[in-house]
Amino acid sequence: MIDPITALEGLQSAISVVRKAAKVANDLGGLAGVVGKLFDARSQATKAMVEAKRSGNKSNFSVAMQIENALMETAKLENQLQLLYMQTGNIDVWNKIKARAAEMDRDDAIAARKVKEEEKRLKEEEQEQMMWAVAIVIIVMFVGAIGWGIGEITDLCARSRCGR
Repeated sequence: MIDPITALEGLQSAISVVRKAAKVANDLGGLAGVVGKLFDARSQATKAMVEAKRSGNKSNFSVAMQIENALMETAKLENQLQLLYMQTGNIDVWNKIKARAAEMDRDDAIAARKVKEEEKRLKEEEQEQMMWAVAIVIIVMFVGAIGWGIGEITDLCARSRCGR
């Protein structure tokens, strides 16, 4: 589980670093590392926010609200970065970055779906195996009971000389 407070602090720190770096950067390529950290922090904060909202704790509501505000700041900063790329005549690079990010997000979603499907398949397989095990135990008990009953009838017949 992602700690929402830590995620929020990381996101706020990344926002601050990117703003400072953007002021002193001579070229957009120099911003790549800090911008990457910003988006990593945004991803962590988004996951923490989802978990905080799911928990339903009132204390987490405050954290979720702070994270939402930080995510809003991140969106504003992203728009500023896009503007920087446009002003330097590199909008095609920005579009490629966004396209690649969308492609990677899609691939991550597909991978996550496959993992869930595999977990579901394994669970169903495990349930089926358990059902077969229970069925075999019941059949063995039933056959054993029939065998015991036949043995009792045979003993009773032998003692009372039935059929002679």
